[in-house]
Amino acid sequence: MNSIYELCFATSDDLSSWMELVTLVRYNFPGLESDEELEKHRKAVLKNIERNTAICVRKDAIVVGVLIFSLKQSGISCMAVHPEHRRNGIATAMIKQMLSVLPPDKDVWVTTFREGDDKAIEPRAFYKKLGFIEDKLEIVHNYPNQKFILHRGAKS
Repeated sequence: MNSIYELCFATSDDLSSWMELVTLVRYNFPGLESDEELEKHRKAVLKNIERNTAICVRKDAIVVGVLIFSLKQSGISCMAVHPEHRRNGIATAMIKQMLSVLPPDKDVWVTTFREGDDKAIEPRAFYKKLGFIEDKLEIVHNYPNQKFILHRGAKS
């Protein structure tokens, strides 16, 4: 990731900029179509900021990348990068930061779009590049998705 970016755990000062980014890219996130759903997301972001499970990347104090994860479930709940800042290593840096605080022996999961969905091409290729493998098909927010798993540590 370029040195013009700052990777950090989000603070409440980032909330407004975070929500501007999420609002910009919400077309790519089933479950964020309405203002009511955006408000639920804002509340979830605040909870995750308090838990230190919200990571962001800033450029000139503007949030250009966001990631929410679950320590308990070892999963990525939400990840987005501003369209003008993609392909700069932001998503990879946020995942590496998340992995550094998750237990090293627990698998990590994420859900993304299914193969054949126009929205699926970039996220599926990205997760596969990082070593995630396809898992079960799911419906998330009434939208067809697929779970991806990053296997870490020993298996019993």
